[in-house]
Amino acid sequence: MSVVWVFPGQGSHRRGMGGVLDRYPALCARADEILGYSIRELCDDTRRLRDTRYVQPALYTVDALSYLARREEGGGPDYLAGHSLGEYAALFAAGCFDFETGLRLVRRRGELMGEATGGTMTAVLGVPRERLEELLDGTGVDVANDNSPEQVVIAGPKDALASAAGAVQEIGGKCVPLNVRTAFHSRYMRDAADAFAGALEEVRFAEPEVPVIANVTGRPHVAGAMAEALRRQIDGPVRWLDGMRYLLARGVDELEEIGPGDVLTKLWDVTRRYPVAAPEEDTRTPDTRMPAARMADAGAPGRGTSGEGASGEGRSRGAAPGASLRGAGGASERAGDPASLGSRAFREDYGLRYAYLAGSMFKGIASTDLVIRMGKAGLMGFFGTGGLTLPEIEDAIHTIRRGLGPDAPFGMNLLYGFDEDGLERDTVELYLRHDVRYVEAAAYPHVTAPLVRYRFTGAHRDASGRPVAVRRVLAKVSRPEVAAAFMAPPPESVLRRLVERGDLTPAEADAASSLPVAEDVCVEADSAGHTDGRSPYALMPAMVELRDTETARHGYARPIRVGASGGIGSPEAAAAAFVLGADFVVTGSVNQCSPEAGTSCEVKDMLAGLDVQDTAYAPAGDMFELGARVQVARKGTLFPARANKLYQLYRRHGSLDELDPDTRRTIQDRYFRRSFEEVWDETRAYLAARRPAELSRAQDDPRRKMALVFRWYFVHSIRLALEGVPGRRVDYQIHCGPAMGSFNRYAATIGLADWRDRHVDVIAERLMSGAAGVLDARLRRTGAR
Repeated sequence: MSVVWVFPGQGSHRRGMGGVLDRYPALCARADEILGYSIRELCDDTRRLRDTRYVQPALYTVDALSYLARREEGGGPDYLAGHSLGEYAALFAAGCFDFETGLRLVRRRGELMGEATGGTMTAVLGVPRERLEELLDGTGVDVANDNSPEQVVIAGPKDALASAAGAVQEIGGKCVPLNVRTAFHSRYMRDAADAFAGALEEVRFAEPEVPVIANVTGRPHVAGAMAEALRRQIDGPVRWLDGMRYLLARGVDELEEIGPGDVLTKLWDVTRRYPVAAPEEDTRTPDTRMPAARMADAGAPGRGTSGEGASGEGRSRGAAPGASLRGAGGASERAGDPASLGSRAFREDYGLRYAYLAGSMFKGIASTDLVIRMGKAGLMGFFGTGGLTLPEIEDAIHTIRRGLGPDAPFGMNLLYGFDEDGLERDTVELYLRHDVRYVEAAAYPHVTAPLVRYRFTGAHRDASGRPVAVRRVLAKVSRPEVAAAFMAPPPESVLRRLVERGDLTPAEADAASSLPVAEDVCVEADSAGHTDGRSPYALMPAMVELRDTETARHGYARPIRVGASGGIGSPEAAAAAFVLGADFVVTGSVNQCSPEAGTSCEVKDMLAGLDVQDTAYAPAGDMFELGARVQVARKGTLFPARANKLYQLYRRHGSLDELDPDTRRTIQDRYFRRSFEEVWDETRAYLAARRPAELSRAQDDPRRKMALVFRWYFVHSIRLALEGVPGRRVDYQIHCGPAMGSFNRYAATIGLADWRDRHVDVIAERLMSGAAGVLDARLRRTGAR
């Protein structure tokens, strides 16, 4: 068991906190001499305890003497840490300086910080630091304290903070103004930090007897760098969360708060619910320089130059030098930064914060609520159109536009037509009429004319002759030959036919001849629903190599992007996808178990109880005769066994009449709960209204009729699940991959065991932030950083 002792900072002080002072009269007398006033009286003076100049020496004294009292009880810590001002008590406890030296330092620190006025601070709840930094970029507001996964404090001018608070609330965060009159730990304290350097230069810091976590790095203080770290602490952020994660990664399992209050104990409890791998210890001198964005805004030299202070594709703000991930395919360009995982061009083309998408799920399981929630979070989801009518799809487009605004990007699913190619054509017509710009093309065995028409309507060449397409197709593939077709320009015969029919103009066809059918190809590994069950470790390298070959073959100016989907239910899985070369990731199963998913609460309860082994393969109802498979949940339902039984009967028999009496009775009484005749009457009515040719063929073919009767069960089992019909769980058909069980395991460690807390944007944030942390930790562990 390892323990850290921590010391609170300003904000934890309170009137009457000086009870420990009576135990150390000699030190209190010395404090009175140094300060010029009574430390005991100060601890009971409400008026002066509102003034930074007095709070800091008072709290340091109480923290330091509380440490001495605790040591008298026996035992000791493995690590020490202090929040902001509390760091001085931690350094005193580690033997880096004596009590008097620490008191002189904090007295001067309080005087300098007390002279700064004009700003304030606000606590932000529910928005991670990385997202907040993006939101604050260019606003004049800084992250001051990164306290926990659920709390970040920001600082800056009052007007700028008010504007920032409005932006935070728009993305679902909560703001709590703090009762302070200074923007502590921000660029606005730079003068105070520079002035404090003189006091620090007079101190000779001893080696710590116990490792002390530095606020500015979240790592142990390094010999020779303490003075600079303490100077930078004044105008830089307190990286408390990084420090606590560092300790957790080293097996620290107990925190004891020394001093008034229990604020740090509560932050520790929250952080432990969000485990993220921390990097290995770096024994080099820490980089405590001001992040580039703050330097530029504060008028420091070097704004806009290349190198360590540059913005853009290089380092994240505050990242250590050498933090690039080399040789890791699509892995993060900046250490620990989820916003830089994958392809920057992909993020820009789709208008995303992260190279992350929520894929479609049929029957509107990937619902309008899901798409809207993702869009409001700066992400994108694809609405699941499979099994819906054209009016239902059109209503969904209207709903999404009302929820996101008329010009906000969003995605819609487009399915290959199989035996309903007219539906594919009509869906494309609908998308063009409503100017849908992003489509996920799924289950395509080859490129079709309707898909080509969608992709290249509006295509043209710009003034320089460069071909431009205004619509994007993300093709989900699991076979290299299908991927190659999407990576190539559309066949000339298809373009010629579309021009002859007036579906494309000659100019659109000309531009199309120089562009891929899909600029983004998503490799679908062992996923929910339709799947070939391929391994991502075999598929991804093959597809990346194919992408490189096809890009060179066709001479594209922009490389095709390759993404990964299937099995992504943990930060480790997402990280592995990026290391394999993914430019983006697409999740599916995990989003089905969210408040936004368009399925029943009964299904979500079942999904939340799955483990990684709780899936099975069953025949696909829409391709029943072909033997295609879907991956479904098996725990709590008999659907996989019953569906496979029906397919076996279809393979062995030529008609329903060939089934023996016991089998007929079992299927009708247990599976269908209605007779074959009733099922056929319902099926016949459906076909007569929508597909009369198919009905005519079935009436002349007993085996085809049997297949259609069996296929009814697949449609019915989906409806039972979507509606959560009581007493019929054994027949629920729930498309699901092993990623669901993987995410359930992960969710249990981060406070998301209840699916009602698993909002789709929260899932995205957890997976991407966790993936960035995993990659950062792995590279540090292997010495690559």
